[in-house]
Amino acid sequence: MRFGHQLETSLNPDWRYYYVDYDGLKVRLKMRPGPSSYREGDEATFVQLLEHELDKVYDFHKLKFNEITRRVEYAETRTRTLEQSTSQATSTFTTASSDAGTLEQDGDTIDTEVHDITKEVNELQKYARLNYSAFLKIIKKHDKYTSYALRPVFMVRLAAKPFYGDSFEPLVLRLSRLYDRVRKIAQPEGGAAGASGGSQNFVRRTTKYWVHPDHVFELKMYILRYLPVLVFRASSSKGADNGDSSDRAGDENEDGEEVDSSISSIYLDNRELELYLGRLEKSENAEAIRLRWYGPASNNEIFVERKTHKEDWTGETSVKQRFPIKEKNVNAYLRGDWTVDKMIAKLRSSGAKSEADLKALDSLARGVQESIRTKHLHPVMRTFYHRTAFQLPGDARVRISLDTELSMIREDDFDGTQRAGLNWRRRDVRTAYPFSNLPESDICRFPYAVLEVKLQTAAGAEAPKWVESLIESHLVEEVPKFSKFIHGCSSLLEPHVPLLPFWLPQMDKDIRR
Repeated sequence: MRFGHQLETSLNPDWRYYYVDYDGLKVRLKMRPGPSSYREGDEATFVQLLEHELDKVYDFHKLKFNEITRRVEYAETRTRTLEQSTSQATSTFTTASSDAGTLEQDGDTIDTEVHDITKEVNELQKYARLNYSAFLKIIKKHDKYTSYALRPVFMVRLAAKPFYGDSFEPLVLRLSRLYDRVRKIAQPEGGAAGASGGSQNFVRRTTKYWVHPDHVFELKMYILRYLPVLVFRASSSKGADNGDSSDRAGDENEDGEEVDSSISSIYLDNRELELYLGRLEKSENAEAIRLRWYGPASNNEIFVERKTHKEDWTGETSVKQRFPIKEKNVNAYLRGDWTVDKMIAKLRSSGAKSEADLKALDSLARGVQESIRTKHLHPVMRTFYHRTAFQLPGDARVRISLDTELSMIREDDFDGTQRAGLNWRRRDVRTAYPFSNLPESDICRFPYAVLEVKLQTAAGAEAPKWVESLIESHLVEEVPKFSKFIHGCSSLLEPHVPLLPFWLPQMDKDIRR
C-alpha cells in the first residue's frame, strides 16, 4: 500500500486539515521534469513548505496534548472529591438511597470521561506516529529525487519540535491510576475477592503474542480499562524465590514519571547449544540459566535465575527460581570461586529467612554452579526490552506483560571474537536502544512487541470476556511458546543451531489484520 493512501485511510477525519500535506509536498517536489532541473529556488520553496507543515503539526499536537492534560487533571480532581464523598458515606451506619444513587451516577460519569480521554490519547498518539512517518518518507523521496541532502538538517528540526516520542507514557500512568481509583470506588471492599484464595482448584495458562508497533499504544489503552499498570518499588530480597517478581514494571519517581523499565538478561549455554535445544524441544527438566538485572547497567544487584521445564503429563509445573548477588561477585560465581555461604550465614544470624528458605538458596546456588561446570556453560546471548506490566494488586487471575524494543545481542565467542573477554557480559552495551554502536551482525532488533497473558481460572471456567476479545482481536498474533532466547540464537547463531523454531516463517508475513 502506498503511504499516501495509508495516510488517507488512517487519519482522524475531524483532524484532517492538521495532518502533513503529504500529497501536496510530493507534487511540489516533482514539479520539475527531472532532478537535473531542480534548482536552488525550488529547494528553498520546498523547505519553506516543509517548515510550515512541521509548525502546523507541532502546534496542533501541543494544543491537543495540553487539552488532554487538563482533562486528566480535572478527572483526577473529581475522582478525589468522589473518593472523599464515598469514604464519608461508608463511615456512617445508614446512607440515603438517593445519596448512594448520586455517588454511583458520579462514578459512572467519571468512568465515561476517563474512557473518552483514553480514546483521545490513542487518537493523538496515532496522529503523531502517522505524521512522523509522513515527514520521514517525504524527506527520503526528496533526497532520492534531488541532489540536496535534507535529512540531516531536518532531523535536527524535528528534534526541536518533538511531537512524537515517549511523551505519552506519563499520561498512560495517570490514566492507569484513574481507572484503578474509579474501579475501587465501584468495588470499595473485596473487589478482588476470590482471586487467589481458598482451596479451589485453578488452571494456569500462559499464552504469548506478537504485537505490531502500529498497535502497541492502542493495546495499552485497551488493557488499561481493565487492569492498572503494575509498578514495583525498588527493593531487594535476599535469598531464593520463585521468580514471580521478575515480571516487574518500571518504577516511578515522585512526579509520577516512569524511570527505567528495562530488563536485561544474559543467557548461558555451551558450544553445542545444549540448553537452547532442550528448551526448544521442551525436554523434561530442560534448563535455562540466565543472569538478569533491572534498569541501567550500573545496577549492582544481579539475579541468578534457573528455569526448569516440566511436561504437563507429569502433573508438575515448570519452575523458575532465583537469588540475588552483587555484580562484583558474578565472575567469581561463574568460575566456581564464590559461594553463597557468607550470604546464608548473614541471613541466618539476622533471622530474615527460615531454614527451609536457606536450604533452598544453598541448593539452587550450588545446582546452578554444577550445571555451569559439568555442561561447560558460558554467556551466549543477551536480551533487552522495556516491560509494562498490568495486574490488579493481589489478584492473580489475569496478569499481562508487554515487552517493547526487544533486542537480542551476541555474547558468545563462537566466531573467535572476544566480545566480553574474561568478563561475564560485554562492556560496550548499555541500556540505550537501538544500540547503534554495535555491529549489525551482533544484534537482532525484534520487529514486534511481545505480549504475554497469564490466566488463573477455576477449573472449567472461561477467561474473562474482555481477555477473550483481546486475544481474538486484530491487535495481536498468537505465537505459542515463543522464546526471546531461542529467537536470538536462531537469528544470530544460525550456523551453530541444531534446530530452528517453528515461528520463524511467521516473521515473513505482515501480522496486521
